[in-house]
Amino acid sequence: MSQALLEIRQLDAFYGDFQALFDIDFQIAPQETVAVIGANGAGKSTLLKSMAGLVSSKGQVLSWNGAERGGWKAYEAVRAGVALVPEGRRLFASLSVEDNLKAGAYRQRKGYWTLERVFEIFPELIPKRNNPGSALSGGQQQMVAIGRALMANPDLMLCDEISLGLAPRIVKDIYLTLPRIREQGTALVIVEQDINQALAVSDRIYCIQEGRVSLTGAPADFSRQQIVDAYFGVRESAA
Repeated sequence: MSQALLEIRQLDAFYGDFQALFDIDFQIAPQETVAVIGANGAGKSTLLKSMAGLVSSKGQVLSWNGAERGGWKAYEAVRAGVALVPEGRRLFASLSVEDNLKAGAYRQRKGYWTLERVFEIFPELIPKRNNPGSALSGGQQQMVAIGRALMANPDLMLCDEISLGLAPRIVKDIYLTLPRIREQGTALVIVEQDINQALAVSDRIYCIQEGRVSLTGAPADFSRQQIVDAYFGVRESAA
C-alpha cells in the first residue's frame, strides 16, 4: 500500500470512564475504500468518530499524510480534509436542501465538488432544492448528507451506516455513487452492518468485535465463513 492518508496506531477510545476501543491499528491510503464491519455495538461508529475527532483518545496515535498529529479535535479534522456523513443524517431541518448542501462548503476548500456536481449525481434532489430538509424522504435526506460532506471537498469521507433504514433500491442507488466519489480523489471509510454491501465496494475490510479488530485484509483474502465468524466473534475450535 502507498503512504497512508490516515494512520491510527494503538488507539484506545473512551466515553468517560468506559473504554469502547482497545489497541486499534488502522490505515487508509489516498482514494482507497475501506469498510468497517461488525455487529451492533461492536465499536464501529466509535472508530469513525475517533477519526473525526469526536471521541477522546489517549496517546500519540494518529498521523495524516505521514505527519504525526496525535489526537485531534473535530475542527482540526475538518481543516485537514476529513468530512463525516453521520448516522441518522443530522440535517438542519429548518434549512432548504440547497442551504444544507452549502453548509458543507463553509471552509471553502477548493476541489471538484460544487453544488451543480452534487445535483448531477443526485438528480432526485433538484426539484427538492428549495424544500426544507425535514420534508424529504429518508433516502433523499441521506443524499443530502452525502452531498453536504462532498461540498467540503474532502480527502477522506467517513460514512456511518449510510444504508440504515433505507429501501434496497435507494441503498443501491447511493452505493452506485461511491466509485465516482472515489474517482475524484476522495478516500472512503464506510461503517456498515450489511456485509454484502461492505464487501462489494471495499478494497479492504476491518471487522470489529467488542472493541477490537478481529479480522483485516482484502475481502478476497478470506472465505465468507471466516468473515462471518469474525463478525460474530466465533472462535475456531482447537484441533
